[in-house]
Amino acid sequence: MLPSTRIRNLTGAGDDGWGLFYRARAMKAAGEPVLELTIGEHDIRTDPRILDAMEASARAGHTGYAIVPGIPALRDAVAARLAERTGVPTKRDNVLITPGGQAALFAAHHAACDDGDRALYIDPYYATYPGTIRAVGAVAVPVAARPEDGFQPRKEALMAAAKGARSLLVNSPNNPTGVVYSEETIRGIAQAAEAHDLWLISDEVYDTQVWDGTHLSPRALPGMADRTLLVGSLSKSHAMTGSRLGWVAGPEEMVGHLITLATHTTYGVPGYIQEAGLHALSLGPEFEAEIGAPFRRRRDMLAKLLAGQQVIRAAPAAGAMYAMLDIRATGLSGKEFAGRLLDAERIAVMPGESFGQAGAGHIRVALTLPDDAFAEAATRLVRFAGDLASAAVAG
Repeated sequence: MLPSTRIRNLTGAGDDGWGLFYRARAMKAAGEPVLELTIGEHDIRTDPRILDAMEASARAGHTGYAIVPGIPALRDAVAARLAERTGVPTKRDNVLITPGGQAALFAAHHAACDDGDRALYIDPYYATYPGTIRAVGAVAVPVAARPEDGFQPRKEALMAAAKGARSLLVNSPNNPTGVVYSEETIRGIAQAAEAHDLWLISDEVYDTQVWDGTHLSPRALPGMADRTLLVGSLSKSHAMTGSRLGWVAGPEEMVGHLITLATHTTYGVPGYIQEAGLHALSLGPEFEAEIGAPFRRRRDMLAKLLAGQQVIRAAPAAGAMYAMLDIRATGLSGKEFAGRLLDAERIAVMPGESFGQAGAGHIRVALTLPDDAFAEAATRLVRFAGDLASAAVAG
């Protein structure tokens, strides 16, 4: 018996470029000292105050089924947060609590797309995007954001791809590039969505991690609230990756359909985790800034190191916990460079090709090691690239 065609084709061809990550993890498991700059996992754990709230809620008996849309207090808190950040009036009925941002992305595409619909997403992209689109039976269509444009998607490219499409998925601050979309870019995205009657799915899980410029949600633009499904999460903003707590917000009627979908899939999120999330939000923006500060600091450390050489060029990393580095001067692809770096230096990074063809010739560096270890890894990475570039010129 064969599994379904849909599930067999979730990742398309190959391993989506994540083979190197698993090889690095196997090396670490075997006792080798690998410095990992691969995934967006904080180097700190969830704050004890949040864990205390989680334990207190569980011990108080909130371990049974929670109401599927989310506990009212958390939905209200998320609604108030979004109203403040986007300027769009938002109430409880505009919000569904989900088991993390990934579940929200899956639900949003299920609600927006029918079988065979063209669903657009920006390349480079977070690794699960095309598989999430394929999982709902839609056709995943990448729209390239070019390195020469600072990985800002161009309005002309969006307009050209949008004809006959049903949805557009965007992500700012961006994983993998660290780029924060400009107001011009966001307005171009909104114009493409309006001109071609697209549902806009806006992944804003890094919205508290902006180092340069300002985050603008497309939901904030005139007329966009009625066609935008905004995805958020406490994973990155509050170092709660393992708690799996996120949300999708949108028009009330659409959220009603999403609640029906949740009833037939996830059946909600445990109440004690939701109450911990409510407590996490009560800690305020100062706490969120504290969680993000190490990534900004390491971004600056890396920028200072790169300023002293001519081989590696960096995309404008204005937010999130990543830097996208152009290593084409070494003569290698991102995949080749990452493989050789792991073998020679025991430093693991993600090939740019893991995130789409627009990332070819790049590597993604996660700013997620403690400062001393990050400085060591970055210094060795830059030296290694310089040696490769010198050898390429000599050869």
